[in-house]
Amino acid sequence: MRSGFTTGSCAAAAAKAAALMLLTGGVKERIRIDTPKGVGFETTLLGIERRADSVKCGVMKDGGDDPDVTTGAIVYARVSYGDGDDGEVAIDGGEGVGRVTKPGLDQPEGAAAINSVPRAMIAKEVREVMTLLDYHGALNVEISVPGGAELARSTFNPRFGIAGGVSILGTSGVVEPMSVQAILDTIRVELRQNRALGRTKIVVVPGNYGLEFIKERFSYDPDRATKCSNFIGDTIDMAAELGITELLLCGHLGKLIKTSGGIMNTHSGAGDCRMELMASTAIRAGASLESARRILDCVATEAAYDVVCEEGLGAAFTLRMMERIDFYLKKRAAGRLAIECVVFTKTHGIIGQTPGAAAMMKRIVEASV
Repeated sequence: MRSGFTTGSCAAAAAKAAALMLLTGGVKERIRIDTPKGVGFETTLLGIERRADSVKCGVMKDGGDDPDVTTGAIVYARVSYGDGDDGEVAIDGGEGVGRVTKPGLDQPEGAAAINSVPRAMIAKEVREVMTLLDYHGALNVEISVPGGAELARSTFNPRFGIAGGVSILGTSGVVEPMSVQAILDTIRVELRQNRALGRTKIVVVPGNYGLEFIKERFSYDPDRATKCSNFIGDTIDMAAELGITELLLCGHLGKLIKTSGGIMNTHSGAGDCRMELMASTAIRAGASLESARRILDCVATEAAYDVVCEEGLGAAFTLRMMERIDFYLKKRAAGRLAIECVVFTKTHGIIGQTPGAAAMMKRIVEASV
């Protein structure tokens, strides 16, 4: 299946091209950037508008074979001169880019819904142009997506507290096709490769956050881990079939809270009861009814966990959460392999782990040396 490129890649490419045209006075028809994944992205520029103090141009989003409402939309960047002389790159959203209205998301309340990795990509590309052309002033970058407000109605943005448009997203810059069978086949290949290399003890993570965490927290080579996406239950089954004897699942609270309710496919389309599970677990830990209501109103699990911590119940909450996660993971494994779990958040680091997780991780790390 064909891969595509994220709205973040489109925004960064458009911003780079607009900066080049503004600072050189020339015209660009195509532009190339390197994505965080290391894959080059070369694209045609659309809708070029040149003024004395700004340049605007767009890039059409191509999501490959992944079904995405933003495929076909044009992501524009307008680059204009700023007031400073310190090389600052100020990034904001314009028409069709949502605004954050609730806490707990990637960006603070009031900010444009341009996530941190796309912001870093945009800033990097624009600063490279500034350095190349020996420009030491400031530049403003405004990202817009005409029609974004209408597109956002078909996304989870309204529910998550992002108003007025789509989000500019992406952690790798590349959109991987989301065929279920293709993903399951990829997981099986990774597991089989581990087994072929003689590894019977493995680390499984849902996605990029987990890969980054195991590298930073455990100094574990992320290339040795298996990404399971949303398919936790299927991954456990395949690992057992292939002769894996020990499996450590390490993931963000936002994904793994679902397993405390026995949900083994964590895709939001299959079921999203994160806040209900957070609230019920908090009540079991002794939280007040008012705190439970506040949790149910949260849009992100990190914000919900902060509510729990405000009552001084962080330890009690995670104890009960990990008891349920441990129960359901071992139920799915059914004695076919040993399984443990580590749950983390970006703010707090590790917040909970099953009783045998630390010892299993130690064995896995030692086996990798």
